[in-house]
Amino acid sequence: MGEKIAVKVDDLTVAYNYKPVLWDIDLTVPEGVLMAIVGPNGAGKSTLIKAILGIIKPIAGSISIFGEPYAKQRKMVAYVPQKGSVDWDFPTTAFDVVLMGTYGSLGWIKRPGAKEKKIALESMEKVGMLSYRNRQISQLSGGQQQRVFLARALAQDASIYFMDEPFQGVDATTEIAIINILKELRKTGKTVIVVHHDLQTVPEYFDWVTFLNVKRIATGPVKEIFNDDNLTKTYGINYKVAVNK
Repeated sequence: MGEKIAVKVDDLTVAYNYKPVLWDIDLTVPEGVLMAIVGPNGAGKSTLIKAILGIIKPIAGSISIFGEPYAKQRKMVAYVPQKGSVDWDFPTTAFDVVLMGTYGSLGWIKRPGAKEKKIALESMEKVGMLSYRNRQISQLSGGQQQRVFLARALAQDASIYFMDEPFQGVDATTEIAIINILKELRKTGKTVIVVHHDLQTVPEYFDWVTFLNVKRIATGPVKEIFNDDNLTKTYGINYKVAVNK
């Protein structure tokens, strides 16, 4: 592990109305890690993911995915946005949302066929949502909606998965189901990058972590850098966290 660089960010600065939200970020993420991005509210965690994905335009810096610009590597990347940023009233079924995950491999012209439908159904089965495939997404609970979006990402069969607060507003059962799927992805060599807010679960869920508060404080293996010193630097208070040794 660590031989191949999945994501590289150099000198990245993002500002809203001249106020820096991210300042001079350098970040190297090796292939095959399950990494949390942690930091206080307003630290720029979601902004960092959106800048890497080209959703937000930085005022400075460069980003590469496996050594190439994101535009060239788009098919290798899956994104699960924050639940609050999705229009859940859009009239579509859970199955159709998941099927959208296969569109990247089809190009614009082709319609999804039997192969794509099979992939979508298998992805729904992995997240325990197969029996809800014909349900309108607006009729699903928060946890079920999150599972559907995870299934859509799985249907893409990407190399890198970006997830913005995937555990937000889900029940404990869904949270365990999601983290088990993320660990499975890592086992198969995928790279998974997650904006995460629950510091207590970082050692249990992740093997890498990035501390962020407008600037990057530290990045590396959880066992090495998830400590009181980096927590204090990131959150600005004398931080003690109960880590299961």
